[in-house]
Amino acid sequence: MNTDKSLNAFEQARPMLMGLAYRLLGTTAEAEDVVQETYLSWSSANQADIDNPDAWLTTVCTRKALDQLKSARKKRENYVGMWLPEPLHTATLDTPEDHVELSQSLTTAFLVVMERLAPKERAAFLLREVFSASYEEVAEILEVSPTSCRKLVSRAKTNVQQKANRFTVPEEKQRAMIGMFQNALETGETAELSQHLAADVVLISDGGGKVNAIPEPLMGLEKVVDFIDKAISPATRSGKAWVEELNSSLSLVTVDGGGITTVFTFGYDEDMKVNAIYAQRNPDKLGAVH
Repeated sequence: MNTDKSLNAFEQARPMLMGLAYRLLGTTAEAEDVVQETYLSWSSANQADIDNPDAWLTTVCTRKALDQLKSARKKRENYVGMWLPEPLHTATLDTPEDHVELSQSLTTAFLVVMERLAPKERAAFLLREVFSASYEEVAEILEVSPTSCRKLVSRAKTNVQQKANRFTVPEEKQRAMIGMFQNALETGETAELSQHLAADVVLISDGGGKVNAIPEPLMGLEKVVDFIDKAISPATRSGKAWVEELNSSLSLVTVDGGGITTVFTFGYDEDMKVNAIYAQRNPDKLGAVH
């Protein structure tokens, strides 16, 4: 394969590889590193012997991401407070993220559940259920037997179905809810917002030890609303905020004189009430948000 064809084959696969690596790792920087390492392996390989470039690249990318994930998980054991994925712009992705399964697998709620899975379970689920690889292909990529592969996917599916918020909420409903949330931050009035929060709503905040954030999940309508009223609203009232699509859903971005302070993303239940509020405050994870 000549240089132009080689580069073209990789560039065509790049969006898929980036999507896979980001879903596995939860940060764009780590995902970009894995994709770059995949390219270096691709450029040094004997491509004349590669019958299926996409399959080869997917295999290499997955294995490198799993290696990175093992290292990342060790770091996260010492992570200060709660861990949330890095926000990702999705409005202009040049991949088919409008496909429902692909879109839902980029939400913060979904990625939080992915973080709880064992590395091979996570990879098996994503390859099979999101990227539609066959069990045989997944087994080969992960270097396990087809039987073991099916077990990995089955365990992961059970966990995802039990814990992930995977309900499609119309954009107008999201926008209306975020408007109520923003009004509550600006005014401290939470009565209207409370009607659109689930009784079991949870609030999770990631400060990474760099800025103030709650150390444990805050659970229940009364506690969450009280925290919005007494802590979040006073802290954000003097700044500005805007709505932006991040992780395939509408999010609220708040700023003050020093820059972006928080990205709020939301999970919804089957009644289209908010049952999860994710507050990403770690400045190391906000750099890519415009």
